[in-house]
Amino acid sequence: MTHTAPTPRSSSPPTSSSADSTPDKPDKQLRSERIHAYLRDAIMRGDYGPGDPLKPQDLAKEQGVSLAVVREALVRVVGEGLADRLPNRGFAVPAFSDRRWQEIAEARRTVEPVVLRVSVERGDLDWEARVRAAHHRLARTPAYVPEEGEYYSSAWSEAHRLFHRTLLEGCGNPVLLETFDRMWTASELARRWSAHRNPGRDGAREHRRLEEAALARDAAAAAEVLVQHLTLTAAGLTGSAPDSPAPEA
Repeated sequence: MTHTAPTPRSSSPPTSSSADSTPDKPDKQLRSERIHAYLRDAIMRGDYGPGDPLKPQDLAKEQGVSLAVVREALVRVVGEGLADRLPNRGFAVPAFSDRRWQEIAEARRTVEPVVLRVSVERGDLDWEARVRAAHHRLARTPAYVPEEGEYYSSAWSEAHRLFHRTLLEGCGNPVLLETFDRMWTASELARRWSAHRNPGRDGAREHRRLEEAALARDAAAAAEVLVQHLTLTAAGLTGSAPDSPAPEA
């Protein structure tokens, strides 16, 4: 009986489009993430001051990546409110603008106290414990460290974000919490800058009053303290007197 030898499969290499593009996608994504993290941290540290240009060509050369990777990262920081895209002028760190930061502050003063009220009313015992822990971490974390320059330290900034978010997490509504996340990122740069416009502000006392009102389950008082807290942040940045000064304890 005669057997026919099987036809050998083609050993031709895959086309360049299938061989090159797929492996490159994860690499490009990693590079984009790295440049995004670099830009975000550099802006927050104050390496780029208000109004400073963010030149894609220079960044690509400095970081050893393609122009496309840099532009992708810049678009992301623009979306986070940490940079502006200017017509015919490229990208830049946001300039000091009283109107810009007042608008952000107005949005936060409108939304966050409402969410805090719901959180205080709905939060359970686990939420109370998380609020206490978040405040303890914030109170014990140094706001400034020599190696990070004159702006708030990264560790303190994260503890600050965690405390404010934990206060609101009792609401149990992920849509409201996502709204907070977006507004927080947009206001983070302004909040850091405000420390230099109002260096005598007692933020620790403000945070302690927020914790006390929330854990006392006094929704109205907690919302009022939060409004005052956000108003002082905006006033410190713009150099204007706050409309509702915080009363002495």
